[in-house]
Order: sequence, then C-alpha cells, then structure tokens
Amino acid sequence: MGKKLERSDVCRVPENINFPGEEENVLQQWRDENIFEKCSQLSKGKPKYTFYDGPPFATGLPHYGHILAGTIKDIVTRYAYQQGYHVDRRFGWDCHGLPVEFEIDKLLNIRGPEDVAKMGISAYNAECRKIVMRYADEWENIVTRVGRWIDFKNDYKTLYPWYMESIWWIFKQLYDKGLVYQGVKVMPYSTACTTSLSNFEANQNYKEVVDPCVVVALEALTLPNTFFLVWTTTPWTLPSNFACCVNPTMTYVKVRDVKTDRLFILAECRLSYVYKTEEEYEVKDKFLGKTLKDLHYKPLFPYFAQRGAEMKGFRVLVDDYVTEESGTGIVHNAPYFGEDDYRVCLAAGLITKSSEVMCPVDEAGRFTKEATDFAGQYVKDADKQIMANLKERGNLVSSGQMKHSYPFCWRSDTPLIYKAVPSWFVRVEHMSKNLLASSAQTYWVPDFVKEKRFGNWLKEARDWAISRNRYWGTPIPIWRSPNGEETVVIGSIKQLAELSGVKVEDLHRESIDHIEIPSAIKGNPPLRRIAPVFDCWFESGSMPFAQQHFPFENEKDFMNNFPADFIAEGIDQTRGWFYTLLVISTALFNKAPFKNLIASGLVLAADGQKMSKRKKNYPDPMEVVHKYGADALRLYLINSPVVRAESLRFKEEGVRDIIKDVFLPWYNAYRFLLQNIVRYEKEDLAGVGQYVYDRERHLKNMDNASVIDVWILSFKESLLEFLANEMKMYRLYTVVPRLTKFIDQLTNWYVRLNRRRIKGELGAEQCIQSLDTLYDVLYTMVKMMAPFTPYLTEYIFQRLALFQPPGALEHADSVHYQMMPVSQSTFIRSDIERSVAWMQSVVELGRVMRDRRTLPVKYPVSEIIVIHKDAQTLEAIRSLQDFILSELNVRKLTLSSDKEKYGVTLRAEPDHKTLGQRLKGNFKAVMAAIKALKDEEIQRQVSQGYFNILDQRVELEEVRIIYCTSEQVSGNFEAHSDNEILVLLDMTPNEELLEEGLAREVINRVQKLKKKAQLIPTDPVLIFHELTADKQGKKDVLEAQAQLTKVLTNYANMIKAAVKSEFAPYSAQQAAKKRLIASEIVDLKGIPLKLTICSAEELQLPHHPWLNVTLAEELKPRFGNSNKASLFLQHGVTNDLITLPALRSELENLFGLYGVNFNIYVIDQHKKISELKSVDKVLAGSLLVLTRGQDTLKSVAGYEASPSPYSKFVNQPSGSSTFTENPLGNILY
Repeated sequence: MGKKLERSDVCRVPENINFPGEEENVLQQWRDENIFEKCSQLSKGKPKYTFYDGPPFATGLPHYGHILAGTIKDIVTRYAYQQGYHVDRRFGWDCHGLPVEFEIDKLLNIRGPEDVAKMGISAYNAECRKIVMRYADEWENIVTRVGRWIDFKNDYKTLYPWYMESIWWIFKQLYDKGLVYQGVKVMPYSTACTTSLSNFEANQNYKEVVDPCVVVALEALTLPNTFFLVWTTTPWTLPSNFACCVNPTMTYVKVRDVKTDRLFILAECRLSYVYKTEEEYEVKDKFLGKTLKDLHYKPLFPYFAQRGAEMKGFRVLVDDYVTEESGTGIVHNAPYFGEDDYRVCLAAGLITKSSEVMCPVDEAGRFTKEATDFAGQYVKDADKQIMANLKERGNLVSSGQMKHSYPFCWRSDTPLIYKAVPSWFVRVEHMSKNLLASSAQTYWVPDFVKEKRFGNWLKEARDWAISRNRYWGTPIPIWRSPNGEETVVIGSIKQLAELSGVKVEDLHRESIDHIEIPSAIKGNPPLRRIAPVFDCWFESGSMPFAQQHFPFENEKDFMNNFPADFIAEGIDQTRGWFYTLLVISTALFNKAPFKNLIASGLVLAADGQKMSKRKKNYPDPMEVVHKYGADALRLYLINSPVVRAESLRFKEEGVRDIIKDVFLPWYNAYRFLLQNIVRYEKEDLAGVGQYVYDRERHLKNMDNASVIDVWILSFKESLLEFLANEMKMYRLYTVVPRLTKFIDQLTNWYVRLNRRRIKGELGAEQCIQSLDTLYDVLYTMVKMMAPFTPYLTEYIFQRLALFQPPGALEHADSVHYQMMPVSQSTFIRSDIERSVAWMQSVVELGRVMRDRRTLPVKYPVSEIIVIHKDAQTLEAIRSLQDFILSELNVRKLTLSSDKEKYGVTLRAEPDHKTLGQRLKGNFKAVMAAIKALKDEEIQRQVSQGYFNILDQRVELEEVRIIYCTSEQVSGNFEAHSDNEILVLLDMTPNEELLEEGLAREVINRVQKLKKKAQLIPTDPVLIFHELTADKQGKKDVLEAQAQLTKVLTNYANMIKAAVKSEFAPYSAQQAAKKRLIASEIVDLKGIPLKLTICSAEELQLPHHPWLNVTLAEELKPRFGNSNKASLFLQHGVTNDLITLPALRSELENLFGLYGVNFNIYVIDQHKKISELKSVDKVLAGSLLVLTRGQDTLKSVAGYEASPSPYSKFVNQPSGSSTFTENPLGNILY
C-alpha cells in the first residue's frame, strides 16, 4: 500500500502531467486498497439498481465496440451508485457455440461430423474447454485498465453446470407452454460451421457479392416445342428443381425465338431482360399468369423424377411473391433450398411436412450420391459444371453475373446457403403482439432504434430455431423413445437423477448422452437424449435468470429486482441479444427483462471502413490507452455520434484533442488553485495560516460576492440540475458536451477573469472568496465527471480532499465513494448566466476582430461599441463592462441600440454552394432577390427565423448577413456580429496605446521565461533587462530601440507589478552577487532584449575555488543521465591546487569516461575558449567543456559560464565546502 498523500506532497504541482502514468498509479492504489470492493461494501443495504452485462466470447480480444459498450455501462452504474443505489456489477462470459467450435475446427482441421465422431465428443469438447477462456486474462486487464469497475471474481459463465441447469428449466417452461416444436424448415445454413443459423444471425453479416445468374428453358410436356424460361442466381439448386412459379395477375407472352425457332414463355415486362432487340423474337400469344397453372414440364435432372411422378411435381405454380423486378417473371422452385419455394410447394401439395426431404447436399455443403453427376463437389464450386451440363443439353438460354447483397456466416465469414434442416423451434410468430407490448414497456436511447429497427423486426418475427447439430453447448434436455412416441423434457439435474437414477455434476454431452430414462410403457426400450445442443443465443438470452441460478436459488432476490433497470450494447444486438432477451422473458413472464436500454453505434476505421485486423486500419486500443490514457479514450468515444446509435470514424487525433482541449485546461485550473493556495498561505493575507475550505464561510461571503463568482456557482448548480434530468433519461449524448463546456467556462472564463482576485491583488477578502469559489467548483466538478473520467477525477479529488476541514469528509479515500451533489436551486441565477453569455459574445466578437487585424490583445484599443436593439440586454452588458474592457484591453465601452448612428447597414449574401445544390434551376432568381434585400427587410426576415424568397423557404444558415459600415466609420472601425449583437472596435493607431502594448509584450516574455525556469509566483527573484544599442543600425532600428528603451523606463512599475518581481536594468555588479536562474535573449519587434532571472537572495558560493564541467553533445556519461558536474580546484585539507592528471582522473570517475580519449576546453567569464594545459586559480568560476579526442571546440554557442556551481553544496562552519550531489542530480548525501 502506497504512502498516504499529505498537503506537503501536493502543494508544488508539476507543470506537466503524464496522464497515462498517473492513471497507472491510481489503478495500483485501487488494487492495493481494494477500492472497488469497498465501494460495493459501502452501498450494501441500499436500494438495488440492477444491470445486465451481455456476455462476450473470450476467444478473441476486446475491440473498440466492446470498450464503448463497457464505458457506457460503467458510466451509468457509477452514476447509479452516486445516486444512493447498490449496484451488482457482474461480468459474464459466453462460452459455448460456433465461436469456440469454429476455432477448434480450424486448429484440428475438422471438416465435418465424421471427423468429430472419429476423435469422440468427449475429446472434442475437452479441446473446446481449453480455449474457452483463452483471452480471459487479457480481457480482465484491458477492461480494468480502461477504468471499468466490474466484478470478475463473481462472474457467470454459460458453461457452469448451475447456469446450464437454469437453461434446462427455461426450456421446460417453454415446452410445457406448447411453445416448442420439431420441424423441417428452410433455414440459413453455414457450410463452414456445418450448422443452421437463426434468421437474426443471418441478418448480421450481409455483403455485396457477384453471383452467376442463368436463364434456363424447362420443356413443357403438353405444348409442342414450348419452354418455360426460369431464372436463378443459384445454379447449384437446379438439380433439386421440383416446380416453377408465376404471378397469377402478371401478363405473360409466348414468343418465337428467331435464333432457335423455339417457343418461349416469359413475363411480357421482362422481354427486354432476355432480348436486346425486338427483332430477336416474335410475339405469338399473350395471357395472364394464372392460365399457366398446373402445366407440367420435363424434369431438368432425373434425380427426383420418380418423386415428381408420385407427387405431381414438375409443374407450374402461382404465387404473388413473383415480381416484375428481376429475372424472367418465372421463378424456379427447389422446395428444400428456399423459404418461398418450400412455402409454395407445400401449399400446392407437392410436398408435405412429413415428406422425405429432397436434399442432395450434405452438412458440409457437398453434393451427395443422389446428384450423381456432381457428387462430392461443394455446391458453389459446382455452378459452372451445372451450367455446362445444361448448355450441352440445350437448356441453358443465357448466363451472366449479378451483383447483389448476400448473407454470410457471422462466425466463419463464408457465404450461407438456404437449406432444409430438421430443427427444434420456439414459436415466436404468434407472439409478435406480445413482443411489441413487452417492448412498449421499455425505454430506449435513442428512441428511433426501438421504434424503427427493433419494432420492425418484432413485427416480422419468425419462429426461432434453437437447436444446433453441434457438440460444445448446453444439450437440449429432451429424451425420446426410438419410435418418437414417448418424450420426456428434463428441467433440472434433480429430475434427471430421479428419472434415470444417475446423478451428474456436469451437463455437457459427454457427461449425459449415455444416460437412459426407462420407458413408462412396460417392455418398451429406454429413452435416449436427442443429439442437438442449444443455440448459444438461447444461452445468452437466458442470462437474467441463469446468472442467478433461478429458480433453484435467489428466487426472492431475483423477483424483487426483475426486470433490470438497465442494459447497453451495440445497435447490432437489436437482432441479437436484445431480441433473445425479450423473446425468452416474454414467453416466460410476458414482460420485458429490462426497463432502460442504450444502443450504441458502430466504431469504424478512420476511412469509414469496417475495422479489420487483416487490414490493420485502426490503432490498437491499448496503444491508444498507453499513449493518451483511458480517460481520454472514454471521453472521446462518449462525446461522439456513436452514443446516438450513429457510426463513428475513429481518429486517434480525436483522443489527443481531448487531452489538449479538456484535460490540460482542467488540470491547469486545478494547478492554478493549488499554486495560489500556497501563495495565500505564504503571504498569510488573512492571518489564518493554512488554507482550509470552509463551506459556512463561503456561503456567508456570497452575500457580497463578485458577480463572476455568482455566475460560475449558478452555472455549476444549473449543470447539476441538467445532469440529474438527463442522466435520469439516459441521454449521455447531451450530458457530456455540457460537462466539457463547463470545463471550458471554468478554465477559459472564470479563471481568466479572476486571476488578479485569486492572486490576492485585490485584497484578502476578494482572494479568499475567489479561492473558495474555485475550490468549490473544482471539487464539485470531480464528482460530476467521476463516472466519465474515473482516473483524473480520482487524482484531483484525493488532492483537493486534503483541504477539507478535519472530519468533514466521510470515506475520503476515493471520489467514487462520494454521492452526487443535489442541485441547490437557490444559487441558480439565470439572469446572471444570460448576462455573462452576452458578455462572452461581445468578447469573442472582439477577439475575432483583433485576429482580422492581426492586433494582439496586449495592445490596447481606445473604444468598443456594442449595438443591440434590446435595452435590457445592453444593461446586462453594461453591468459586466469591466470584464469586457479587461479581456479585450480596451479603454472605453459604448452601448447603443441605433446602428444607423454608426453608419451600419445590412447586406445579405446567399450561400451559393448549399442553395445552388438545393434549388437548382430556381437558384439564380432567388440569389438575385436575396442580394436585393434592403436593411429593414433583412432584419424582419431574420427575426422570423428564416427567409421567404419568391415563395421559397431559405434557412438562416443558407444566407450570410454582412454588416457594412460607411466610409467615415470603416477606416477606423472593424465590425462583427453573431446575428444578435453588433460590435464595432476602434482600431485607430495611438502612440501611447502602442507603447503600453509593447510593455505587455515585455511582461509576456518575462512570464514565459519564468515558466521555462519552472518558477512559481511566490519564488523571490530579480529580473534584469539589457538592451544592446546598435549605433550603426538603420534609422527604423534605432527608432525602435529608442521606443523600447522609453517603454522599459516609463512602464517599469507596470511590468514589475505584473511579473511580481523586481525589474531593473542589468547591473553586472548586482548580478554577480546573485544566483543565476535563467537567461534568454528575446526578440521584441526586431530588437534583441536580454532578460536575466536571478535569485533575490544573496549568492552563496563555496569556500573553495570551483569550476563547472559539461560534456559536449557527442560525449555521453556512462553513469546516469546528467552531463553536468562541478569540481573544487583545491584539496579541502591541504588547500593544494589539483593537478591536471588528477583533474582528468576525477572527470573520468564522475562521468565514467574510462578509456575514452577526451579534450578539455575552458570557457571563461568573458566567453573566450582555450584548451586546458595547466591548472591555475584563474580557472575559478570557469566552465570546462569536454570533447572527444578528435573533436575541437570552435564555438561557445550553447555554453555559458555560471556564477555558481551546477551541483548543490554545503559550506561547513569549519570553513570547508562539500558537494551534496555530483554530477548534477546524483545525490551523494
């Protein structure tokens, strides 16, 4: 456990902060002190806030989508804790199903069920079990490092027997309700994973592909030389053709094909698809599709000809699903390879639900022996051979390619096929109304995802195939007799033991497939379990119940906290986890399993493409965290369109900008507070010594507080109120922009406007008021931001907490133990917030005008004129005129409601690009009308919120309002407006104002040098300035030198007050008595000015003569990093001068230059270079520069003798001196 922070540890705040490094320190403290665990203990007994965590697979590493969803969950649950709730934050793992099996199949080169049979289910599942938690440690490290508090120790895994038992219970409930049935259904099928998929799985991964498309001639049996032209994009299904289908109400034609003299039947509207020109065919007849019903044709292939004869197959069917939009208007039907094909053939009696399936394709997607010509070939690979076969027999009319959207397996990323598969189903179609009713009980952010995407999916809900012919999953607990007449569904481990006499501890296939249940009918063989396992989506959709081992344990606790308060995942889960949760919960309890839901959008690569490991088109998340910190990544993701279920193009510079635009200003405001607390205590302005934040004192002082204090405190309370309202509605996308705006208001406005007060320049009372206000705001802000940026808020909180009165703060170890403050409406002053907003507008407009004229704010201007039609607004601005004058460095503020007085008129200019694209042909007339608008008409139309031009509505943003000034005014004034306030800034040059601006330039350069020297405001220093006269310079240079000399003299007191240090012309005699801290030559309007900062204290020098040493750049010290050291010229005891050989030996020891040939050069106080040949007292105070033996020192650039030793030393009472560090930074004592 690390040392507890003390006030002395935090009062000297470093200028720079390593955000990722400090996060690591905070994380280590959380671990050492079990902060998360203690947080959960502190909230025990409080009302429960329940949230469900969707289980990921640990077979892959977390990506930005996981980090985003995890951050949303972390924010909401941290906030719930702050509101006084106890939150069980429990992690879960999806352990079964295709993601695991697919990895094992690739690893062991398993291609189908026969390979699994050879190795045995037990061995296969053992391999699956080994990799289930392959990346669990990485998951825990990454999730923890990004700042998420979640319980990994008390996790749930879908492979736990108790979890699987709850799934059995759920299934039995559904079965007993009559919601489960077995059937054959054409379903999406993954040949790579050798399993069927549910419809919502198939909808997860559509891609644009190019497939063959063919037109095939089916020869009519009763119509001589006549053929039905059918069209398909899946030639591999043609060997299974059993019918063709037309639309009964569409018009069809019989045409003579000029080239072949055959008669073809097809839809009239599709003639242009088959024929390029009308000369290629001759229309012989025209009729409706229904007249073709039940006409027979010859089978394309002989494989199912016998079946066709028995079932009256190979005939024309009619159905409305055939459209005019593609193909020939006649669709080929293979009933066991298409959903519509199956439905139409079933309705026509060509097949029955109990019919033997005509499916000459095996589990791996290869043709079986039934399709003799293509046996053993993968179906997609057989397309060309099938087309060649048809061409040879004269049935192929045409072939080509077609680009279309096609479903791919979400796991193997291979094309799916549609195939009839015997499956177990949950009835969902009849539940559609109930599902919509359950969904109506829930609240979604954003709402359109629920109403559109999810709602539309529920309306079209289909029965859910929950069985998979796989191995690694929860076995479906159905035991059946060999003849299928006797069925037992098991709902618990106990029931299985009672019926079978076998007690099991694991429920995977290898543990239960051998168990038999005796038949209830005497003499009948025992019942055996059916082979399939559950779809893994059924397992994850059961997690609200199974994670609690409901109903076997925790029944009361579960029912008291069901449904959950909150869930969150990506928008893709509308057809995944969100859907399965709702189906299972509605089927069991007829209610939704959650109350509130946040759906996040997709995180894409910077170019808008899907993030791809193969393409490496995105930065590794942990590299981003190590570079910028987790807080920056969290805030970047949360403050983006992705929280509104839109897509985000991830850009690393966006994370970097969070550091620059939010964290650094925030940190600097905190640093500024602590610097001024130190100054306050040092100067003891109020005579109380140590600063402690006193809430009562702060409230008492509010009676006569500065308006800017009232404003920032009102802003804070308004934000607390807004935060409470918006977080209650889960609108993170509105909250984060307001929080970051508050940081901007605090750092760029409150701190800027209050620097003099906080620094004590306006007296002790103003100082303590502003310190209290800044402390209060920063202290409240860390609580508001804690759910969003848990690390930085912890860092600042633990330091601010040291300034609370003893015993005032309960549970001070972490900001995450603190409750969210409740907004105090008595402190909300909307009028003052509005006034400050007006003032800010004026200042920002003024800054823009200064930028236009490239006139820095250091240079004062004489007058600013603010024009607004509303007198109250002008009065509000007048009340804050001191801030306007100060911020814009202007001498006079004039307020007016009469723009004509200042010769200002309005002119309107249309946005050519926007309006041109929108209005097209009408643009020229509208453009001319906009340009012709007079001043009064522009004002009237702007006030109504839009322009009405030639009966066209034109939005304000589509028109640019230009403020024109008269020639008399425009020469001296710059004008700018935000469509509410018009500001004129007098830019007339003035000698006095220019000189003051130059003095402010000097102040700026001094402050920069002090900052560079890492000085704080209370450090006592002297600042010397030195202007080297150039008597031979050009006239304008000499004039500039004279002006700068005048400014340095006349404005010396102003500069001294601003830099809080003595500021005087350089005196070599004075400077020699002081310790040099920093020196720099700066450029002021082309004139070099040397600034020198020395310690205000008298320079303490060693009792013995000394010199400094530095290594030239090419020489590197062997020990440590410092290339600077100091030496005594005399021995402390004998006072003998050190010899040259002894000097070289000491230098070798100091820097580890053993065996290195080096030269020693001397730079004396007059900057002259000479090579050291002997040691003499004259060397005292000189600088030695060591170079490599082959190098000579030709320039003093970068080297300068110091008036004191580089290394720290102590003078003894005995008259001797000792270095306490050597080389510089290497502590000796």
